[in-house]
Parts: sequence; structure tokens; C-alpha cells
Amino acid sequence: MHDRSGARGIYAIGAVSRMMSVPVGTLRSWEERYGVLRPVRTAGGQRLYSRDQVEQLQFLKHQIEAGATPAEAHRLLVDRLGQDDAGRPAPGPAARRLFILFAERDRYAAELSEYLLRTEGYEVELTFDASLAEDRFSLIQPDLTVVELLISGGAGIDLCRRLKAKAPTPILAISSLDISEEATDAGADAFLRKPLDALELLSTIKDLLGDSALVKGSMGA
Repeated sequence: MHDRSGARGIYAIGAVSRMMSVPVGTLRSWEERYGVLRPVRTAGGQRLYSRDQVEQLQFLKHQIEAGATPAEAHRLLVDRLGQDDAGRPAPGPAARRLFILFAERDRYAAELSEYLLRTEGYEVELTFDASLAEDRFSLIQPDLTVVELLISGGAGIDLCRRLKAKAPTPILAISSLDISEEATDAGADAFLRKPLDALELLSTIKDLLGDSALVKGSMGA
């Protein structure tokens, strides 16, 4: 099989619960009872769902809301997966101008991401210091914060924890190190490994903001 970015574990279970409007307990119950959707587990046992799995959860939710039992919905999902998951919805352009705070240590990488996000209609502010990022977070109250975990000599984990204590807005943690477990323990809602893929970054941000076709389809159902 080819490696696909949509199959990588990204989203913590709490973030998926909010995105899909499905209780955490229900997600765990579906996993344990039917065994169709099995998110990857970190070394500490935390679940990380891929974007493909969020789409599959959306399918389950729609089937159940249309009258299927959970067991029937999972059987339909198995049939759908057997058809190679054709017809995947593509992410659409942002419909609202939302504000993103980007706390990075690499100015070049940050400016590339800023350009990408601004072309999609987002307002973006870059910071290159953890303390300044925390100050700006309190002042501008962004809709989402991207935190490079190695910012200011590795202060990103503590920054995630402090920002989540201030407000429940989504946090996307990024790093060249595979430290997704530490990030989710600190309150990050999703984790991406660097170097970042532009489309994966954009899709993840839209999902966390409820601004993608995937999440809007679930919330509007």
C-alpha cells in the first residue's frame, strides 16, 4: 500500500469528539465493540485518530442518524472500506476569516505557512518566542494556535499546557520530533510531524476549526 498522509494518527480523542459531536465514551465503545475503527495508540496509551478515520466516523454518524443501528452502520462502513474508500471529500476554501496564532522557531518555515494560510483567507500572526506567544494569545484570543514544540529551546510543551489552561481553543502541535504523546498530554488537540505537508497542515487546521467540508458535514447533519 502507498503511504497516505490521511492515514497518520493526528487527532486526540477529545478533539474528535468535539469535531464530530460524538461523546468520547461512544467513540471508545464503538472501537471496543466493533473493532472497525482502531486509532493508533501512543506509548502511553493515548488514542490518535487519522483524518481518514474522522471521515469514517462521519459516515457512521450519518448512517445512525438516518436510522441504522450502530452495528448496521459499522457493517456498511466495512462494505465501504472494501470499495477502497472512493469519493473522499476534498477540503474547500475557508468561508470565514478566522485568526491563527503561529508560534514557530523557524522564520522561513513560519512564513511559508503564513502565506499558505493567508491565501486560504485566514488572518495569521507569527511569533518566534514562547513568552511572546503566550502574551499575544491572551491579547488577541486566536481561534487556533499552532505551536512548534521546540520553540524557545523546547518550551512548546509548557506553552501548550498554559494556553489550554487559559482557553479551550484548539491547539495544533508541530515538531520534527515524534513527541505526539507529550503534546496531547499537554493539551494539544492534534499533532503533525515536520516537515509539514502543506495540504495536510491546511486540512488539519480546517478540521480543528470546524471549517472543513468534513466537519461541516458532520455538524450540519
